[in-house]
Amino acid sequence: MIATHTAMSTASGELAQAMIRRFARKRAIAMGLPLLVLAYLAYTAVAFDLSGLAQRARMDNAAILLSDFVSHKVHVTRDNRTGTVTAAYEGENKGSYPPGTTPDWVALQGDVTQIDLGDGHRVTYDAAGARYVVPGYGTIDIQPQGNRLILTAPQPLPDWINASDTRVAVTTSAGRFSYTRSKVETFRYFPGWELFFFTLDSPFYGKTLAELAALALWGERVDRARANALGMVQDFWTNRMWRHGDVAWALFETVLMAFLGTMGAAIVALPLAFLAARNIMPLGLFRGAVRRLFDFVRGVDGLIWTIVLARAFGPGPMTGAIAMLVTDTGSFGKLFSEALENIDEKQVEGLRSTGASGLLRARFGVIPQITPILLSQVLYFLESNTRSATIIGAIVGGGIGLMLTQAIQTQKDWEEVAYYIVLIVLMVMAMDSFSGWLRRKLIKG
Repeated sequence: MIATHTAMSTASGELAQAMIRRFARKRAIAMGLPLLVLAYLAYTAVAFDLSGLAQRARMDNAAILLSDFVSHKVHVTRDNRTGTVTAAYEGENKGSYPPGTTPDWVALQGDVTQIDLGDGHRVTYDAAGARYVVPGYGTIDIQPQGNRLILTAPQPLPDWINASDTRVAVTTSAGRFSYTRSKVETFRYFPGWELFFFTLDSPFYGKTLAELAALALWGERVDRARANALGMVQDFWTNRMWRHGDVAWALFETVLMAFLGTMGAAIVALPLAFLAARNIMPLGLFRGAVRRLFDFVRGVDGLIWTIVLARAFGPGPMTGAIAMLVTDTGSFGKLFSEALENIDEKQVEGLRSTGASGLLRARFGVIPQITPILLSQVLYFLESNTRSATIIGAIVGGGIGLMLTQAIQTQKDWEEVAYYIVLIVLMVMAMDSFSGWLRRKLIKG
């Protein structure tokens, strides 16, 4: 009895010690994992030079870009070689005011140009140079002298004045000003997207919504060759600044690229998935070869396939569709083969007992079981590829991705960048709603 009791006490003590050690190990793991994550984050901060990145960041440029998303600017430019003064939206020829005309806040008097930026900010161009009167600071006077610019301004210069011997730039809340030996420019900002509906050469430019409605319903024709309503639609559709017609076609190209790539991949992958399914293809060597093919085509990123195929077939939306087809064939093949391996074999056995051939067993015993899964996966990939088609289009030169890239590269059409981003988001939302509706109709209905 005593020996038994002693043995039980010893075993109980060993069990308690084992439990204590286990709890201590789990506590160490629970504390060690967060410390390991923090150590990795600290290493990442050093490896990627986050402190240097913060020092190099130009928050003033970021603020200008963000403001350009929701505003536009009018350039008032004087060619210092000829003395010609022009005004244009975003400094583009297609947004230029007709010769001899300027905005109402710009006054031309011989060789002198007066620009009123509001709130007391005034800019003057003349043959001697240019002057910018900034309330609360003073007058910034610039005069060219040989190959140099002579700047006269209250000292010390604030950080919103960037001056050198060849260029002087001023950025204030009222606008921006830039002077070089070849030209002088003043930018005045306005909220909203410029000339979004009609350009300056359209007879409908500058009219209010009520005036446009009156012209469309009962007003006299401004162009005898066409009705006012038709003229409004045509002028909007062919807007040279915003190119609404080209944008609509680019969106169509993007959706078509995603559709062709996704559906083509599904059509190619479905028969191959039968060859990769364990319960359908008994030859392990052949089945493994098909699976490795799937691994290869989906293991290479779609962007890599896009670059390779662009070199092979040339740029264009069809090249992007083929790149998506190649990548998604591997993904669909894996997903479809796994769905095939999880079917209910009783339905297939029932058809086999009736003497049905392999093709009939696949048609009536296998396909109906996996159809909901296939449709769900195809529609999900269609949503995802609609987003991917934007990036692929930028590489192959098609769709809305190309227009977005071009707008970004100009570094001045940031309101167009915002416009394209909004359209891309709306396109993805529309595709998501459409695929959800179609999924409910096909799978549940």
